[in-house]
Amino acid sequence: MAVRHFVPAAGHDWFLPFYDPVQKLLGADAARRQMLELAELAPGQRVLEIGCGTGSLLLQIAALQPGLELVGLDPDPKALARAQRKCAQRGVAVQLDRGFSDALPYRQASFDRVFSSFMFHHLDAAVKRATLAEVRRVLLPGGSLHLLDFGGSAGDSGGLLRHLLHSADHLRDNFEGRIGVLMGEAGFESPAELSHRSSWFGRVAHYRGLAPACVSAGA
Repeated sequence: MAVRHFVPAAGHDWFLPFYDPVQKLLGADAARRQMLELAELAPGQRVLEIGCGTGSLLLQIAALQPGLELVGLDPDPKALARAQRKCAQRGVAVQLDRGFSDALPYRQASFDRVFSSFMFHHLDAAVKRATLAEVRRVLLPGGSLHLLDFGGSAGDSGGLLRHLLHSADHLRDNFEGRIGVLMGEAGFESPAELSHRSSWFGRVAHYRGLAPACVSAGA
């Protein structure tokens, strides 16, 4: 794999041991649970999480709906090692791969669901677009992307991230309501914000995009 810069799962390597408890304290588990309840998971589905970090969402998915084939992808080898230990301790079978969301190492139309949790805002504009195109490629017809991240207009987002908006271009798409627009440009049908909640860091929204149920011969 070519050497590429990436943001570690916890932002900094030294923070990794504290990542899970801080996420729980900030309400990430509750927000992810709400997203999963709307994802219409069913036994036998193949599910991918991009930017899986330490595996917390994958474990929540396994607890909510047994009988899924779970795959997690992340560029951070230290986070993946922690995710592997956590899954092994709980007896959850997961395929964990190192890679980047804009170059998914999976064949076309191979997943029923793709999830992203608090990862999208780290990406710059070009990588956001490439990531959505790749997710669209690997989703089966009728499958769906479920993306949980900070979102809303700059005026009502609130929280600490609002104060970073003018100095962090990668946050603009989130707080200017463009995530759904980007999904549509990538070929997703009916992109929509299904739910939202407030957090200390700002408004957290769950977006869903549907892969078209029918694929044209030229696709």
